[in-house]
Amino acid sequence: MLQIANLGIQRGANYHISLPRLSLGRGEVAAITGASGCGKSTMLEMIGLILRPEQLGSFTLGDSDALNVAALIEGDEQAKLADIRAQRLGFVLQTGGLLPFLSVRQNIELPRRMLGLPAHSELVEEAIGRLRLQALLAKLPAQLSIGERQRVAFVRAIAHEPDLLLADEPTAALDPQQARNLFELIIDLVQRFQIAALIVTHDWDLVQDCAIRNIVGTLQNGTGTVFHDRSE
Repeated sequence: MLQIANLGIQRGANYHISLPRLSLGRGEVAAITGASGCGKSTMLEMIGLILRPEQLGSFTLGDSDALNVAALIEGDEQAKLADIRAQRLGFVLQTGGLLPFLSVRQNIELPRRMLGLPAHSELVEEAIGRLRLQALLAKLPAQLSIGERQRVAFVRAIAHEPDLLLADEPTAALDPQQARNLFELIIDLVQRFQIAALIVTHDWDLVQDCAIRNIVGTLQNGTGTVFHDRSE
């Protein structure tokens, strides 16, 4: 469903961040790990079409209706790239990114409303129940703990049932048990609803315990970081 080759960007005069190849199918979850400052979030932003890469061999998204994303980036087709971000990608930011003037329920429903989708979603209701958010639905984000906001942000990111979920340290503000619950929920929902997911995390033990693919950033003698799939 997601196919990328030779994705890269220069950071500073002598530091290059690159991903030689990545293939991710529906129902698959992969973690992006590596030392602090190695470029994990930068890599996620390029895959999420937030940051324009300086090097790109190929980038396709989808199955029979696969989009040639590389051609859109090369042609600077910003309107079409924005449509892909809105319709086919879901984001969980480190900060949560909830709108402070909307309730939890309204924040979760926002992506579906903006795309003109029916209000009810089996995926959303299941995620709300699994993360025990029912009692929070009428509250504003300011009334939530940091961990609660992060759980709400995850549900909002999958509310429109995207092709690809991109999460930047979604468990950073959670205690170990909550972190495990969220990881297990991501894996379960990704498999059940045939989404794909990339998760930036520093929690190596959780990645290993959950037995998910690990895209590891390896430092190259101070010249940059190369991300490789450890399973290959």
